[in-house]
Amino acid sequence: MSRKETLTRREAIKLASVGVIGAFGASRLLAEDAPVGDYKIKGNINQSISKWCHEGRPAGPEKKKLTYEDLCVVAKRIGYKSIELLGPGDIPMVKKHGLTCAMLNGAGSIADGWNRKENHEKLEAGIRKAIDCAAENELPNVILLSGNRKGMPDDEGAENCALGIKRVIGYAEQKKVTLCMELLNSKVDHHDYMCDHTVWGVGLCKKVGSERLKLLYDIYHMEIMESDLIATIKANKDYIGHYHTGGVPGRNEIDNTQRIDYPAVMKAIVATGYKGFVGQEFIPKRDPIASLEQAFRICDV
Repeated sequence: MSRKETLTRREAIKLASVGVIGAFGASRLLAEDAPVGDYKIKGNINQSISKWCHEGRPAGPEKKKLTYEDLCVVAKRIGYKSIELLGPGDIPMVKKHGLTCAMLNGAGSIADGWNRKENHEKLEAGIRKAIDCAAENELPNVILLSGNRKGMPDDEGAENCALGIKRVIGYAEQKKVTLCMELLNSKVDHHDYMCDHTVWGVGLCKKVGSERLKLLYDIYHMEIMESDLIATIKANKDYIGHYHTGGVPGRNEIDNTQRIDYPAVMKAIVATGYKGFVGQEFIPKRDPIASLEQAFRICDV
């Protein structure tokens, strides 16, 4: 749905109270009930903010560090619907501000994940708790991580991941929560990570055989590993449950300072019929609030 963004003087005072007003420009906040620009949200993409990338960053002319609540206020103001990669203790804050969490943290780590059988018991316990939290708060997704290879062949790792995930997938189905295995690059950021190609991730989804296991397709990471983003997204749309952004190279802003044509990618995602979320997971080089507003408009196709 399209809507015109407006900000009253009272709302401006509220923003000032959490230290973020400077990034929007004082001239936009002077008049009582004056509209802030004429931008109308298209809303074809549900957008989210990854908390870890932006919380604590200096923002505005006074370079005040953004708190978690600041980030919620900013998200709501711009048009985002979610703050993601949260733990259970973070959920009351997003609910307070009328937001959701599109991707809840799960269990394990990038290095130690589902590809090792010795991890399964501990991971199962953690994921069941995350599923419970997601279900209780009507959150759609919980993240999964494959783990690093550490000399393990990819086919063995896929079999192990499938065995482990099958321990919890029935519970996810029962609770109507989707588990999303994240695709990461192993060239630049996460050397040795196993789930580093779409074909491996899709193969895992097929082994598990449940609509409640999908991929978290990170556009930044897959541009580094595979390029040909749009063709890959179209071919594998049925296995993708969530998206992340980030500029290549550097994982910074997603504007024309980097090489991915984000409007074209977003249009391709919309064309697949995707109704989930796209999480902004870039690390800002500039003022984070201005960059989040810019990124929102770039992806609002």
